[in-house]
Amino acid sequence: MNWLCVVAGAMIGAPLRFLTDRAVQARHDTVFPWGTLAVNVAGSLVLGVLTGATVAGAATSHTQLFLGTGLCGALTTYSTFSYETLRLSEDGARFYAAVNVVSSVVAALGAVFAGVALAEAVWA
Repeated sequence: MNWLCVVAGAMIGAPLRFLTDRAVQARHDTVFPWGTLAVNVAGSLVLGVLTGATVAGAATSHTQLFLGTGLCGALTTYSTFSYETLRLSEDGARFYAAVNVVSSVVAALGAVFAGVALAEAVWA
């Protein structure tokens, strides 16, 4: 049963990542990977809320597997973030590569902390 929760979440998260990335990137005429940043920050926010809900006892293990491992595991993408940063650097856009690293880490950490705080406010 556990693996079904992961698979079901991934079946939603993977196409959601693709569609979100394409939609966000289509709105920006730049080499900066806005789509990847958007999905990684959104996934971090969801994981933060899920973490807060779990600590409060409001999320079951199946919910954690479905949302955390399945959906967010397929939605967020460290490998694409790494690849895009490398490509920016190799293509001479080192400033954008550095901005991508700093903004991704700061925004994702901020999102996970905000998610935990939101969950604590709801379930505390």
